[in-house]
Amino acid sequence: MQYLFYFFFLIYICMRMKKSMHMLQQNFYNDSNRYIKWIFKNKNKSFLTYDLLFVPVLVIGYCFEQTYLLMAIFYFVMCFIYYQNNKKESVKIRLKVTTRIKRMLVTFFLLTFLVLYGGSFFEPFYALFFLGFYASFSHFVIFLVNVMNKPIEKCVYYYYFNQAKKKIKDMPRLSVIGITGSYGKTSSKNILADILKVKYDTMPTPKNFNTPYGLMLTINNHLDKFTEYFIAEMGAFKTGQIKELCDFVHPKYAILTTIGLMHLETFKTEENIQKTKFELIESLPSDGIGILNMDDEKQVSYHLKNECTIKWISTKNKDADLYASRIEGTPAGMRFTVQFKGEKETYPLETRLLGSANVYNIMAAVLLARSLGMSMEEIQKGVQSIHTIEHRLEMKKLGDVNMIDDAYNSNPVGAKMALETLNIMPGKKVILTPGMIDLKDKQDELNYEFGRQIAGVCDSVLLVGKEQTKFIYKGLMDEKYPKEQISVFNDVYEAFNVVRGMHDAYVLLENDLPDLFNE
Repeated sequence: MQYLFYFFFLIYICMRMKKSMHMLQQNFYNDSNRYIKWIFKNKNKSFLTYDLLFVPVLVIGYCFEQTYLLMAIFYFVMCFIYYQNNKKESVKIRLKVTTRIKRMLVTFFLLTFLVLYGGSFFEPFYALFFLGFYASFSHFVIFLVNVMNKPIEKCVYYYYFNQAKKKIKDMPRLSVIGITGSYGKTSSKNILADILKVKYDTMPTPKNFNTPYGLMLTINNHLDKFTEYFIAEMGAFKTGQIKELCDFVHPKYAILTTIGLMHLETFKTEENIQKTKFELIESLPSDGIGILNMDDEKQVSYHLKNECTIKWISTKNKDADLYASRIEGTPAGMRFTVQFKGEKETYPLETRLLGSANVYNIMAAVLLARSLGMSMEEIQKGVQSIHTIEHRLEMKKLGDVNMIDDAYNSNPVGAKMALETLNIMPGKKVILTPGMIDLKDKQDELNYEFGRQIAGVCDSVLLVGKEQTKFIYKGLMDEKYPKEQISVFNDVYEAFNVVRGMHDAYVLLENDLPDLFNE
């Protein structure tokens, strides 16, 4: 019976370990204590669970001298329950078995072996009691494994960091363009890359790679001696992180998209967000160029601490270096006209992209491309060739339904713009959303306002997560929105089954929260 217990126990802790590592990975390996916060926020899923029933099972087994038998049966039942629950749970992003995860697996199994070996020196009751807690608190065990592996991860990091730094230093003809902002970074990066590629050999960071690891991977694996412009997307969760990236790649040119309320949980204040985003502009050399948005009050009000050249874009102020007007949105895309400061001529631009946010992203790219020596004929060709950007107001077909996929990381400004985009579409208008996150003490208020905005646009509302969307629901109710036109689902896959049954509708998918937010 002893071996049977160990068999089912090991299967169970492996199942728990996989879940724990998945959540650790989605919480950026506990950067800014995100993983620990998730554990305590979800204590009913992480450690206050049914497997704590091992305590009475162990006591009963000890009293009847059938300890190993009852514990083996208990962990067999727990394996079955855990397996069934995991089958029901929808997973959007699976655990990526990276080299880092593999190193953690080695540490975990070594630690588990030491725990099992150490337990053999104790009385069975005490050994099994300790093993039960080891399994029940697997999320904390994986936290410990992450801490134990930190020296190894630092060595790996600095090896690839120094390799990338040497490579970029040995490329004198390479110019680096940094892009940051609270939102629109990836869109702006891809737009700029598509335009610059008309004339220059350009390499942007892939996907949403915007961390030191992302930049290192791009430099080590993708840059070559022919690359003229490296476009580095730069993300941050706290002050100093953009400066760290700038000290690494030394950008000469920069675009700051928009400053807004994102990641307030870690930034703490709006002022910290503003200061952090300007770390990019303030890292530019004196002969560098920074592109800023004159329609963003937080950019206009900031006092720069360096002397690089600043150029402005605007759709409201004709004194900007690049001014856009006659903006028209259609289900097929957008067209608008731009005019450079001091010039009489205007230039028409057409794009397949949707949303007013992309007007600003295109303008910033156009202004920088012109500053880098591209002609307007080349720029117009580049704008027409811009690819639609995955999960950012991307138009898709789902059966008879037109899906506007804006699933990537919703925010107050972006969500409002997405609703404006939905509003110009013909036919029935539907929104599918779990609301917004990472907005600290303003989250409830902003989701409430989002609900009120939805009420003025949508014919039908599909909410994902009753608890997560309760303030959106309240906003809808306060606007006297009909209850029968609102549906609430536990996860996005349930909602998609309803969407598939619709005909000739436009459905806005606004945000798609990671698995750690599943209710």
